[in-house]
Amino acid sequence: MNSKQIFSMALNLEEPWYIEDIRMSRSENGQASQIDIYLDFKRGSKFKDINGTECSVHDTVQRQWQHLNFFEHKCFLHARVPRIKDTEGKVKTINVPWARKNSGFTLLYEGFAMLLIESEMPVKKAAKILNVRDMRVWRIFGYWIRKSFQADKQDDIRVIGIDETSTKKGHKYVTVAVDMLKKRIIYATPGKDSDTIKNLQTHLLSKGCPKENIEQVSIDMSPAFIKGVLENFPKAEITFDKFHVSKLINKAMDTVRKAERKETEELKGHKYLFLKKHTKLSEQQKSDKYYYITEYPMLGEAYRLKVMFNDFWEMESLEEASSYLIYWCDLAEESGIAPFIQLSGTIRGHWFGIINYIKSRITNGILEGINSKIQLAKKRARGFRNIDNFINMIYLIGAKLKFDYPLYLR
Repeated sequence: MNSKQIFSMALNLEEPWYIEDIRMSRSENGQASQIDIYLDFKRGSKFKDINGTECSVHDTVQRQWQHLNFFEHKCFLHARVPRIKDTEGKVKTINVPWARKNSGFTLLYEGFAMLLIESEMPVKKAAKILNVRDMRVWRIFGYWIRKSFQADKQDDIRVIGIDETSTKKGHKYVTVAVDMLKKRIIYATPGKDSDTIKNLQTHLLSKGCPKENIEQVSIDMSPAFIKGVLENFPKAEITFDKFHVSKLINKAMDTVRKAERKETEELKGHKYLFLKKHTKLSEQQKSDKYYYITEYPMLGEAYRLKVMFNDFWEMESLEEASSYLIYWCDLAEESGIAPFIQLSGTIRGHWFGIINYIKSRITNGILEGINSKIQLAKKRARGFRNIDNFINMIYLIGAKLKFDYPLYLR
């Protein structure tokens, strides 16, 4: 077996393509630095047009593609690519089997680039390994993500979770939507206003999923999200995210602690005694907490209200949950503790979305987990250059897309 046959097998070449020549250039010290492989097609070959009709070659154009390195040597493919006159009389350049249209890289090269990124390697590091500028790798990445996302099936979605994630410092955000039943991202768009929900509705319609199909939506208490869901998914029941409600309760608890802290140095450094689950505290921390809630009555009452609210999430019927929530709000208002009085007003103002949790049992916990991965990837990459790259990385991390680059690279 000669070198041409070996390289033909490596490139997976099929008729009518063959290797015409292989050249190895050398650097000044005599070491091989680049391999150039020249491809050609057999004389008299015909190529199919878009309708599948075999057409004769009209003329050719010269093209070059960067291929995977052979050992430490750069490798480039060169070929005269046929142009055919199709059945409509138009001259078209054919697509070669080893590269996609308008790409300066082979499919194997692009597949390897994607494999590195799928393996959680930062794009800058992948570009260094591939010996190209990172912008070229971003373009490869963007193409395959867009291609897979366009082919993604989303016509059977019924339950959605919506949340925002930060892109970088400066409070710039991307709104992310998740199919709660399949636990995967279905859409991401810049911003966090009501228009993002409209964009989501338009996207789902383009995927064959009309707004009437959406039965449940889990969101936080953002007025923009509430407005967007009411306007764009009128048949959907809203559930306010359990984690967001719990965060508001913890915020009220911590506000009380801070107020008490101003009166005494003794409470300094004990923030998490009142925010962590009791089971996650050490024996010393449990003892300290008992002392403080006994010694400081307002702190003790605030903590009692915080713990009592947890029972709401365990209610099994809407009637029982509604009665209990009324009882809790009455206690909060009677306590005279300003942060909990304010919290009671917030709960009453978002009543049905909170109560609906008892029926839907959906939370944005899936999104919280995905968001953690997104923030980790953002930190590892030290930025994504632009919003499109960031959104494409979100799809890679959480959309469970299927890619069709060469199978033997996956």
